[in-house]
Amino acid sequence: MTGFWTGIDDLLRLRGWAAAAAASPRSTRKLGAYAVLFGFTYGAAMGSFGLFDAARPAGQLLLQMTYSAVKVPLLLGATCLVALPSFFVINSLLGLRDDFRLALRAVVATQAGVAVTLAALAPLTVTWYASSDAYVPAVLFNAAMFAAASGSAQVLLRGHYRALVARNPRHRSMMWTWLGLYAFVGIEMGWMLRPFIGSRDVPVEFFRREPLDNAYVVVARIVGELLR
Repeated sequence: MTGFWTGIDDLLRLRGWAAAAAASPRSTRKLGAYAVLFGFTYGAAMGSFGLFDAARPAGQLLLQMTYSAVKVPLLLGATCLVALPSFFVINSLLGLRDDFRLALRAVVATQAGVAVTLAALAPLTVTWYASSDAYVPAVLFNAAMFAAASGSAQVLLRGHYRALVARNPRHRSMMWTWLGLYAFVGIEMGWMLRPFIGSRDVPVEFFRREPLDNAYVVVARIVGELLR
């Protein structure tokens, strides 16, 4: 068990097996496993909205926690997979294909960092649920947790990219390109995979029973209505 937590510490401190210089297929798979495990942990906490509501059926709550636990790693993984092809093509066009293995390692390490940070924030989420049963503030609070985790994980991304930038300054642009791609795809993917929290007033379901739409179009429509 000590070795497990030492591995997490290595990930956060960019040392040992998690250091950029120690890149290997095995360590990359380990980073992916961390992203799944800790994403699952935060997802379960995220789906526990209503845990302190005696009126919410236990079976409904457990099902929502299970769905959310599965969907957070799915969100991280799907966002990464959708953004990677274009990221690979841009790297190739800039003559950086030979370094793509290391760039991919940096991306996976960042995903693991997001998941670990989210898991560390899970007690705050549960505490928020204990202090308020309002649904919309709960959604906004979770959005803030994801923003905090994503911002914190940029430290890992920059750490892994330091050697790449030293090798070729174009990698700095690619690092910011990845952040832009990831944010753009992640917002839409989160919208498509909703709900993540659930409410006792709405039946538990893995996906919304409504036509697929675009998060950006919905936001633009809401802003337009407000302006009118």
